[in-house]
Amino acid sequence: MAESLRDQLLKSGIVKQVHEEKRQQQAQAPRKPRPAGANAGKGRPDASGNAKGGQVNRGQGNRGQGNRGQGSRPEGARLPSSSEMDLARAYAIRAQAEATERRKAETEAAEQARLRKERKRKLQSLLEGKALNKPDADQVRHFTYGEKIRRIYVDAGQLVALNAGELGVVQHGGRYVLLPRAIIDEVAALAPGLVALLVRPGEYVEADDGVPDDLMW
Repeated sequence: MAESLRDQLLKSGIVKQVHEEKRQQQAQAPRKPRPAGANAGKGRPDASGNAKGGQVNRGQGNRGQGNRGQGSRPEGARLPSSSEMDLARAYAIRAQAEATERRKAETEAAEQARLRKERKRKLQSLLEGKALNKPDADQVRHFTYGEKIRRIYVDAGQLVALNAGELGVVQHGGRYVLLPRAIIDEVAALAPGLVALLVRPGEYVEADDGVPDDLMW
């Protein structure tokens, strides 16, 4: 059976923490000194039954009692116990902590969305008008990207430059874009996961037809 929130709070130590704070506050609270003349107004009653120096208007006293009765709690109402008050405080502490966590998560999500939008805008500006793809290219260059064999069509000169690392390929807008090495480096700084092909110095050089010698079909 799932534990209630009350049981979870009791086990989490929040209620215990509230008890500790309450005891510390009571221990640190200064004791109020008793006024020196607290009993000064009480004298011995005179012949009329009133205390000397401290006569009280009985009618006013009765009216005061009536006013106090108006603000008193309803008959039969029960004041909350100390443990109930501490538990309510623990509920409030936990609710505040959960609200803080929600606000933090919402702020982080908004920041991530802003960064993605800004990165997309920069990539669009960087790649605009830079693509070297040719509609009449007849050479096929195969490469691995996303754990699958991909291909891009280039001409003979572009194939040599691609194998030499002077050109590279970026996945953008659902297509593979052929770009100069300088642009590829800038894309790698913004979003390295979009770089689909870039031959690094010392890497394996493929055959002239663009197909690796050990590629298994």
